[in-house]
Amino acid sequence: MSLAGATQDEVRRHNLAALVRFLHDHGSTSRSELVSHTGLNRSTVGGLLSDLVAADLVRETEPVGRGVGRPSYGVEPVATSAYVLAIDLRVDRTIAAIVGFGGEVLERREHRYRPGQQRETRIVAQLVDVCHELLRAAPRDAVMVGVGVGVPGLVRQPDGLVRFAPNLGWVDVPLGEHLAGALGLSVPVVVGNDSDLGAIAERLRGSAVGAANVIYLSGQVGVGGGIVVDGSLMMGAQGYAGEVGHMRVNPRGRACRCGAIGCWETEIGEPALRLATHTPASMPVAEIVARAGAGDKVAARGLRTVGEWLGVGVVNLVNILNPDVVVFGGTLREILPAAREYVEAALSSALRAPGEHVVLALPALGDDSTLLGAAESAFAPLLDDPLGVIAAGRGRAGRGVASGSR
Repeated sequence: MSLAGATQDEVRRHNLAALVRFLHDHGSTSRSELVSHTGLNRSTVGGLLSDLVAADLVRETEPVGRGVGRPSYGVEPVATSAYVLAIDLRVDRTIAAIVGFGGEVLERREHRYRPGQQRETRIVAQLVDVCHELLRAAPRDAVMVGVGVGVPGLVRQPDGLVRFAPNLGWVDVPLGEHLAGALGLSVPVVVGNDSDLGAIAERLRGSAVGAANVIYLSGQVGVGGGIVVDGSLMMGAQGYAGEVGHMRVNPRGRACRCGAIGCWETEIGEPALRLATHTPASMPVAEIVARAGAGDKVAARGLRTVGEWLGVGVVNLVNILNPDVVVFGGTLREILPAAREYVEAALSSALRAPGEHVVLALPALGDDSTLLGAAESAFAPLLDDPLGVIAAGRGRAGRGVASGSR
């Protein structure tokens, strides 16, 4: 942000945002580190922190001496001062959580669907019930900032219309509008692609911290990709970039739910793994991998087939996008350790320069990458205007306007 010609209030808001974003991203720190990070002088940082302490967003801790010089006060985010509702909507279940300022998960719920329950109206109704339950458990007197939702499909930006989620059978579903209306919320509801949100979270808090170019692969029934290029999420013209699962890799392959033949996800998704290993839908992927490791020849052969196709797609992505890190999320995080040798063998056929640079990684956030990415998308207003959002949230509460807390 350029501050040339900015008013004093705009400069102050910008500086407050810089402090709050650093604390949200990095957690407990010291005044000295904030001075160093922002480039502001010590007295300015002290004044801004006083405002944030008065708003109950941060607290200061006892000073700790570190060698020569005056000891610096510690500063930490107050997780229960502000929160968001984060939702990871999957083909087989919904995971929802209350996430506090600083990224701490305060409450969490999971609801699995029975076969045939994936219809839009039924999922939204169940989602609303789970959200009401969570919001009743939200921190008392905390400000609700927003709602973030990750969806396995094409999500139009900026309005969040779910244009196409083939593995849910959804077409043109205004999920954000449905949720906001059903919950009676007066805060933003942000809907994004699950892989995009996974990429955001892994780069901020996970295995791709510090990397400027990241691919996050989310593998469940389908496969998606969240792509960060030079530090920015690649969105495309309307937000549809990253549908790597529909990269066509096998012209003689199987039909995909999108209507095409030989999409990558038909070779590496969960159904493909079960078909290759001759295992039932009820068997967890982890058990299939364990069987292969224990000497089951059918499971081992099937896992090798999936691993080789996984390598084919990864090579394409590495050659095209030149990432620093490829993170294997969803069920791919269970497959990669057993299939790494096949992926790495395929990677040897990539162009040498990008191939020798890339790191293949498991998600440090485990199964929560999309959930925490959804939280980050919802925290954006607070990180841009901390005191304004807190004041507005408390004003709504004072007027009895719904903001999500019960």
